[in-house]
Amino acid sequence: MMQPQVTILVPHYKTLELTKLCLRLIRKYTDLNKVRVIVIDNDSRDASLDYLRSVSWIQLIERQAIPDEGSISAHSRALDLGMAQAQTPYVLSIHTDTLVKHPQWLEFLISQMEKNPEIAGVGSWKLESKPLWRQVLKLLERKAQLAYYRVTGKAQHGIEGIGKNYYYLRSHCAMYRLDVLKKLNLTFSGGDMVAGKDMHKRLLDAGYQMVFLPSDVLIKYLEHINHATTVLNPELSTRAKSVDKGLRRIEKSLARMNANAVLQDASLDR
Repeated sequence: MMQPQVTILVPHYKTLELTKLCLRLIRKYTDLNKVRVIVIDNDSRDASLDYLRSVSWIQLIERQAIPDEGSISAHSRALDLGMAQAQTPYVLSIHTDTLVKHPQWLEFLISQMEKNPEIAGVGSWKLESKPLWRQVLKLLERKAQLAYYRVTGKAQHGIEGIGKNYYYLRSHCAMYRLDVLKKLNLTFSGGDMVAGKDMHKRLLDAGYQMVFLPSDVLIKYLEHINHATTVLNPELSTRAKSVDKGLRRIEKSLARMNANAVLQDASLDR
């Protein structure tokens, strides 16, 4: 019998329909002999947890919330719980709003890892596809910001990729060599940062390569519905306008992926 190559870690919190879709798409497009899927529930206490308990082909970890714990810490610690049980060569973190859409998605990620033994991680910073005009506007905006801060001498700013705001493999899609993480004693929650940020820097400092896959390539295999958990749980957001806009964006994404057909196929839970 084939030994699994990848442990897929899926933190979860109160997103029943999205979680069904995420897991069923993994089931539909993945050879389960190659993977072990660990879902870590962050104390949902709702129907989504009941659903997870019914899915036969996943391993479910039911994590208890820590008093006054923020969502960022809960997410990182959930990933660490799952990784502690991984024994495969590779470990992959995804979100419940990361949706698989190609039968070769896993093989593609593994092939990127295996290009060089010095590659410790592959994944994305932002998994999105923008029209060319929006890309141009974003580039011009970035150049204007950099010029402004250079002229004014201002060191504290939020420009992506600069200083403490360095790019890192985000946990919506990030695959790592598990033996390297264990050797360096690295965790997703290290440094009290967003999941994987400290780990990314430490891997680079240790001399390993971290590969950002181009969005226009990766999006052929996976789609990330950004911030879907927050949008579907408005109590986690303070901006009602962002929630309304996010709901419209999610509806468009799900329609594009023919989500209703997948959600009606309960055989994918077995």
